[in-house]
Amino acid sequence: MIILVIGLMSCKTERIGPQPVGNLNPALGIEAVPASLGKKYTRNFNRYTKVSTPNGGAIHIVAQSNISNEQILRCRSILEHFLQDYEGSAYGSDKAAIANQMAENNATLTLLNGRDDGRNRVRVPGQALFEEEIQVEGNDWYVSQSYQNHRDAAFEEILHLVHDTGIGVDGPNSQAGASPEFQQKIRAAQEHALNNNIWGMGADDWIKELTKENSLSQEYLAAVIDSYYGLWGAWTESSTHGMWGLYLAKTREEISQEDPMGEALMHNSFFHPYLTYNARIDSGFSGVFSLAFNSSIPYTHHSRYLKDITLLGKKDTDVKVNELNNDITGNGGINQVIFSGKYAEYQVETLGEETIVSDNMADRDGDNKLRNIEQLQFSDQTIDL
Repeated sequence: MIILVIGLMSCKTERIGPQPVGNLNPALGIEAVPASLGKKYTRNFNRYTKVSTPNGGAIHIVAQSNISNEQILRCRSILEHFLQDYEGSAYGSDKAAIANQMAENNATLTLLNGRDDGRNRVRVPGQALFEEEIQVEGNDWYVSQSYQNHRDAAFEEILHLVHDTGIGVDGPNSQAGASPEFQQKIRAAQEHALNNNIWGMGADDWIKELTKENSLSQEYLAAVIDSYYGLWGAWTESSTHGMWGLYLAKTREEISQEDPMGEALMHNSFFHPYLTYNARIDSGFSGVFSLAFNSSIPYTHHSRYLKDITLLGKKDTDVKVNELNNDITGNGGINQVIFSGKYAEYQVETLGEETIVSDNMADRDGDNKLRNIEQLQFSDQTIDL
């Protein structure tokens, strides 16, 4: 069992000198670090983006030199996903107060070079997330799902930022929060999980550390959300547990069976059942990118919860749809979208530059909006657009 990689590191600041000018892209919202953040940030980071909040504030994201622009954009997308209103949910129908609270608490995500091994000692106020913990849909790290080398920790760490500075944490060492009622539910589920060997099993020293820091509920919630979005489904060292063996449920289905109070935090509570952002598929990817779950393709444990994607680059890339209502934009290559059934089982309509393919069978391929796609592949034929 690996525990140390999860532990929180001490916040020591070591200046590494001015960072080289990054690949700024104002069209994508990636700019130079504003001087208003202060020298601790302008000296140690070379790019900046933000999520604007309803009160006119901002949630800051700063990046060091090795972080790619696509990694920055993915982190921003995950943050926006957590803050996307979830209509009809118990605690997420209107997340404006949480976003505003994050801005008032000066919430900052710091994207750091390297990995969380102590070598990069730059520490400034903010939630740290390391280069080698940030996957991009379709890149080699995402496709291979090699947990020891490049585990996708972006959801965990960005959730910590939302939890600590927006939702709010009860108890000491905490900032003002906007949703104490939701935190009360999180705390109750965390205490139940800890007391009933659902989470934190065999990690007594780590639990003591978290207790001292008052970060038990944050780490528990991150374990639940990672399993909920399929981030541990491809982990081969356990067939039953998630989060390095510290959480009893490995998949979304297992959460409902093994941790009913954790499942209640997920179901119509705050977190969307699918990923709400438009994923930018890495320009180096070629072949078939599958949104449909396939147990022989490791990354599909996670990609099955995507619904909207944009293919980047010029390589010929195909897309296998899932049961959600997908929105798919092609790239500069030849792109084919793959469906499960026969052509006659779908309605295909082209309006201007957009083609809509609707499955007549419920809960199979959904309704799909397609742009810049050259071909549609059905089980009995392929048609050109």
